Amino acid sequence: MATPWREAVALAAGAATPLPPEDVPLAEAPGRVLAAAVAALTDLPGSDTAAMDGYAVSGPGPWTVAGQVLAGGPPWGATVGPGSAVEIMTGAVVPAGTVAVVPYEHTTRTHAVVSGPLGDRAHIRRAGEDARAGDEMVPAGRPVTAAVAGLLAQAGADVVRVHARPRVRLLVTGDEVIAAGAPAAGQVRDVFGPMAPALVTAAGGVLHDHRLLPDDPGVLAAALLAADAEVVAVSGSSSAGRADHLRAVLAAAGGRPVVDQVACRPGHPQLLASLPGGRWLVGLPGNPFAGLVAAVTLLQPLLRGLAGLPAARFRRMPVHGDARPAPGITRLTPVTLDGDRAVVVSGARPASLAGAAQADALAVLEDGWSPGGPADILPW
Repeated sequence: MATPWREAVALAAGAATPLPPEDVPLAEAPGRVLAAAVAALTDLPGSDTAAMDGYAVSGPGPWTVAGQVLAGGPPWGATVGPGSAVEIMTGAVVPAGTVAVVPYEHTTRTHAVVSGPLGDRAHIRRAGEDARAGDEMVPAGRPVTAAVAGLLAQAGADVVRVHARPRVRLLVTGDEVIAAGAPAAGQVRDVFGPMAPALVTAAGGVLHDHRLLPDDPGVLAAALLAADAEVVAVSGSSSAGRADHLRAVLAAAGGRPVVDQVACRPGHPQLLASLPGGRWLVGLPGNPFAGLVAAVTLLQPLLRGLAGLPAARFRRMPVHGDARPAPGITRLTPVTLDGDRAVVVSGARPASLAGAAQADALAVLEDGWSPGGPADILPW
């Protein structure tokens, strides 16, 4: 019996635990997930520093300017006393005795004498006001975004511990599939090879290998059992035709189905199974759009789980246009996004990517949906 679409997504997301951790340079961490918390190696900031370009002063003005201190330069070696000032740049260590930094735009300078109001703000970043050495900066399980990477750099991190990226072997089956050029009569181009890098990378994985295979169960079995990838994605061979060998090969290899067919259109004959050695198999229909839907349904949630990434989030909005979900079946249809609504892209068919290529997302249309009604939206 086919698994309901939402249940299939949940099973794929929860099937595997995150892969073991590895240490990588900070520059390689964005897009990965922290496997261990990262603590500050020093106080942030490490010293009292100027928050504005201006003058470090002590007491009310006017002040006599005694010198200048630059960011990254040697600190001022003396105490700033009443009536004195030191010209200072943003980020420079403020001299001892400073009560405030008066910004340039609030001052008037004549020769070596500067005057202006102290104001209500000191414009000084105090040592340790953001964090103290040893404070946890980012917890384990947090994806390394651009902002997180910058914060970890501020904290002094050069190497961080992240979950390994799941490696994917893509096997595209079919005697009719060609790798390049315009297909002749009876041939089709391999579309999964060009699509897979984007699909896999977006879900935290890496495309480790890509092969075109003939419709031969022995060749498929050998490629399936190679143990240098955590996930094997097989395009084609997942239905019930004479050339569809995947289920028989899986059974002979000791694989265990977790999801065998999904109650969705397109993409019904898709498959998720565990393989010996803790590896995974995802069977994708050979029709291009159906295979794309299956990749979003099973492959991407599985990869996100292995990479330690949280499940993808849906967005809910009204969907307008002509689409007809069948009773008990979830229809995944391409849509464009128009402000706070989605519009169905017409002409989507299992074997065609024309509609998907025009779309911004997939709408999840379930039994009972009618045009203009709300539905979950899954961005590409």
